[in-house]
Amino acid sequence: MTQEPRLRFGVIADPQYADLDANPVLNRHFRGSLGKLSEAIATFEGEDLSFVMTLGDLIDRGADNLEPALAIYRRSRHECLFLPGNHDFLVEPDQIALVHQRLGMPAPYYSFTRAGIRFVVIDGCEESLFATVADPESQARAHARLEALKESGAVNAMDWNAGISQRQFAWIAGQLEAARAAGQKVIVMGHYPLHPATDHCLWDADVLTDLLASSPQVLAYLCGHDHRGGLGRAGSCWFVNFKGMVDTASENAFALVDLYADGLEIRGFGREVSRALAFS
Repeated sequence: MTQEPRLRFGVIADPQYADLDANPVLNRHFRGSLGKLSEAIATFEGEDLSFVMTLGDLIDRGADNLEPALAIYRRSRHECLFLPGNHDFLVEPDQIALVHQRLGMPAPYYSFTRAGIRFVVIDGCEESLFATVADPESQARAHARLEALKESGAVNAMDWNAGISQRQFAWIAGQLEAARAAGQKVIVMGHYPLHPATDHCLWDADVLTDLLASSPQVLAYLCGHDHRGGLGRAGSCWFVNFKGMVDTASENAFALVDLYADGLEIRGFGREVSRALAFS
């Protein structure tokens, strides 16, 4: 990597905090995530960061669990950004429409620029069984999508996954084209993995992977959701799946990401893997 990074940012995936006893079968330790979040935010305070991004599933369920988790982020001197995961929508039906607002998001999907890099934040929960509970027509469409995937034998035809609308796909394509025209490189961030194929991937994983892989300005796609983590590459785009913070009784998982002109350097903490990913 070149000597000085263009920018540095923090990454947290899947804290899934809730005031619940641990689930030993899934190795999920919900209450422990407050301590893990505190450790991550305290570590980030010692760094000069452009922002901190949480890649979904801040909570496991229940809108009342949002405030204890968000209070930890308010200790930070850095800008803390969010995108929604499937568990963030496991709240009371009248709270579903408020999820993006409570996470402080400007819109369900959005973009921003730091140090000349365009960050594109997608909402993979848009077409799902859980984000549409209060909208029967939208939920029926999501059910139809899932059933069609099951009939096709798709490995990711799971109700804990979700998809995006054609409208959002067109928006993403427009963001990539605007970045190309402006001479900007792009990092895309979402909750669901895209590549390589697993049972945790976005319902639209293939088509979105093809779009990112065919866009030379896209450097990386960063996600959570699959708590095992993972790494792949298609075209010149790296696909990095960060590990879930909620897993294990005592080991944490979070990361610092340095963006250089010639690559990404990920410094993992706890269970998170450190990686040096060169750009083409």
